[in-house]
Formats: sequence, structure tokens, C-alpha cells
Amino acid sequence: MFRSKTAGLFSTIVALSMLLTACGSSNPDNITVYSGRSENLVAPLLEQFTEATGIEVEVRYNSSSDLALLVELEGDRSPADVFISQSPGALGFLDGLGLLDVLEPGVLDLVEAQYRSDTARWVGLSGRVRVLVYNKDLVSVDELPTSIFDLTKPEFAGRVAVAPANGSFQDFVSALRGQAGEEATAEWLGEMAANGAPTYVNNTAIVQAVGLGEVPMGLVNHYYNHRAQVENPDVRSVNHFFTGGDVGSVVIVTGAAVLDTSEHKDAANALVRYLLSSSAQEFFAQETFEYPLVGGVPTAGGVPPLSEVSSTSFDFSNLIGGLTRTLEMINDSGLNG
Repeated sequence: MFRSKTAGLFSTIVALSMLLTACGSSNPDNITVYSGRSENLVAPLLEQFTEATGIEVEVRYNSSSDLALLVELEGDRSPADVFISQSPGALGFLDGLGLLDVLEPGVLDLVEAQYRSDTARWVGLSGRVRVLVYNKDLVSVDELPTSIFDLTKPEFAGRVAVAPANGSFQDFVSALRGQAGEEATAEWLGEMAANGAPTYVNNTAIVQAVGLGEVPMGLVNHYYNHRAQVENPDVRSVNHFFTGGDVGSVVIVTGAAVLDTSEHKDAANALVRYLLSSSAQEFFAQETFEYPLVGGVPTAGGVPPLSEVSSTSFDFSNLIGGLTRTLEMINDSGLNG
């Protein structure tokens, strides 16, 4: 279990203690977290938070989209205080329904504006960049595309794997809708289906298939191949970043929000602040090879800094129709079989 003893953690504990003292309660209320991030990533941090503050945390784990739909169904009766999401699309969905509270400025200001909602109702915790992973024995560097739109060309037929049911692919399609428009997105999806893009259940399966030479290329998040390289330094898969700010290398953030119906908002904001502490950011970077979003926290070894990647960002809160419309478009395209 991750047990950082760094100065960053000490500073966080002091800040949290001051916050809770200001709230006038030595026995802060317990909180409930709905987490779209897996237990192995979130549980160690929540345990540290409880140790630092005395606030007990009850957690429900599921996919981000399923939990977002649950919050919508529960409405004013939702027991959730904090929503931790693997997907900004799920946060944008809840924001659009008016179910998220405005976060404290001190929390929002910890990350740059492009990595938080412009409505101030959710904030990014870590970043993942979309890439094209390829097998270096099957694909030469001069074959690699510069844009996501190149992948519908005949020379890529049947060679680029996708995971239509995966949340990060859905977030990418949402970003594509926001930047290229509905018509261009529908056309891209339809052409990928017509081009015979192999489909897999998730990013891990795609990286494994590419590494084994089952398929030459695939669209995934950057950190999956870094994990594969740690497990097997001889793996043949390599990440390729699209250039020129192409939406194919959009930054997709994980994020957190406080529910508008929460009865424990001070404690809920304290948790969100803790997840942006240097020690928590180091945990995300070193454990999963994601990008820390708080300044001064380095990326893991082998992961190029965001400043060296030609990536783009997108505010999912501004997307009309949100996640629901994205899912409809993917289903209508034929990519799901």
C-alpha cells in the first residue's frame, strides 16, 4: 500500500486540519463516494485521507457511466457526496443535469483551466492522452498517420483496433463531436466500421493484441502501453502521438465533483483537495503512468511530459447531448457489430 511520508503529504494534512477546524467540528461527518475509478487506485488514497482527517469514507465502485445514471435516478435522494470519475463525459452529464455543486476556488485553482470545468463544478485529477499504439515489427515509422482522419483510408483497412464500449473511446468520440462536429464524427465512425476496424473489449486487450501481432495498430490511452512495457520490456508495441494538436491525441482527464445534494460539503471538498495533493498526484503518476495535473509533480519515467506532446484538451461540460448522444452515434455507426 502506498504510504508517502513526503513534505507534500504533511502540507496536505496541515491544510485539511485547518479547513476542518474552520468548519467548527472536531468530529467531521462521514462521506459517501461514488467511484468510477477502480478500487486498487482509489482505496489507498481514501484510507490515507481518513487517517489524516478522521473522516470515514464509504465507497461504491462501478463504471463511471453506470454511477452517473444512478445519481440521475436517485436525484435528491442520492447518498453520494463525492463523484470520482474515470470519464469527463460522466461528469459533464451530471453537470448538465444540474446535479453538481460549485467547487471551492482553492480546489479549482490547483489545476490549469483546460483541465477543469468552466462551470467550476468538476476538476481534473489526472490526465490520459489518446494515442495510436502500433507493433514496430508490423508498422514502419513512415506509415504512421498524422491525423485520426487518416485511419479511414484504404491502407488502414482492418488494421486499426478500437474499443467502442470503452469509456475512453466514448470520451474521444465526444471530443471529436465537439471539435469536428456531428456530421464529420458520424462520417468518421461509419468509415471506420466500413474499413473493418477490429473491435476489442477495452484498451488492455488492444495493447495485448498489438504486442502479440494479432493486429498492427489500435486506439488507446497512452498509459496502457507503459504498463505493458513494465511487465515485459521486450514487448513490440510503441505509442504514437498524433501531431499538430490533432483530436486523436486529446487529453482525457479523470475528475472529481461534489454532489449538489451532499449534506457534508466541507468534508467533500476536503477530499477533492486531498486528491490534488502532491502525494496523491505522485500516486497517480507512478502507479498508473497517468499525467499529474498539479504543477511541479513529475511524470513517471518513460512518460513524455505533456509539454512535449502535441495534445489538445476539451471541456465536456459544453457538449450538447453529452454522453447519451455519443453512445447513440457509436451504436448507429455499426462499430459495435
